[in-house]
Parts: sequence; C-alpha cells; structure tokens
Amino acid sequence: MAEPGTDHLSLDGERTIGQLVAQASQDVSALVRAEIALAKAEIKHDATQGALGGALFAAAGVMAVLAGIMICIAAAYGLVGAGLPPWAAFLVVAVAFLLVAALLVLVGRSRLRKVGPPERAIRAAQQTLAAVRPGTGSTDGTSDSHGTSGTDGSDATARA
Repeated sequence: MAEPGTDHLSLDGERTIGQLVAQASQDVSALVRAEIALAKAEIKHDATQGALGGALFAAAGVMAVLAGIMICIAAAYGLVGAGLPPWAAFLVVAVAFLLVAALLVLVGRSRLRKVGPPERAIRAAQQTLAAVRPGTGSTDGTSDSHGTSGTDGSDATARA
C-alpha cells in the first residue's frame, strides 16, 4: 500500500484515492465541456435553419402583400362594375378586410395564450443541478432533497 499523503501508484499497481478523485474531477469537467459544445452546435444549427425559414417567410409575405393589394383593387373595381359607386365599392372592400383582420387578431391572441415556459429544458436543468450538487439527493434523477417535482405533485422525471 502507498503511504498516507502520497499520490503515487500503490505497490500492487492500483491508483490512489487522490488520483481517482482528480480523474473524476477531470472527467466531470470534460463532460460539462462536451455538453456545452453539443448545445452550442445544436443551437447554431437550429438558428441557421430558423433564419433561413424566416427569410423565406418574409419573402413570401412580401409577395402575398403585393398580391393582396392587387386583389383589393380588383375586388373594388369588380364592385364598381356591378353598379356601386367607386367610393362605396372601396369602402365595402376595406370593411371586409378589417373584419378579416379582427378575426386574425382573435385567433393570434388565443394562440399566444397557449405559449408557456420551456418545461422540459427547465426540468432537465433542475435534474442536472440536483445530480451535480453535493448532498442534494440521488443521482438517478428521480428526486432531489429540495422536493423538486412537477406542478401536479408528481415527480419531474415521470413526465419526461
């Protein structure tokens, strides 16, 4: 056996406690760096794809706006051709578009109310913190000593 306080291999070729702790610390640091690198790569890829998709949507939006203007003018002139005075025809078209806009606002507002925080990411971060902090419970991800669980009282990993 090695003498107390030394960090050399013992006589039978096994590593000492100090070496094992140092290696575990290096492994945890490497794991954290690898996880951060992976997250950066995923975010960069997702951001690139999102930016491209957004640009395509913007171009389509510009085309749709131009087509919408043409449709509005054509609809108004169609009503003029049907016998309405030009001011009334354009007023009817404008009111129709205002009604469509109001409908879109209502649908959009209902969709925005459904948006919430990123629950899976929050749960994963809480589980990681519970596993890394010393003395905070088990490292199997089932629960921590702070009683972190879902809003319905169930364990956070039960919904993952």
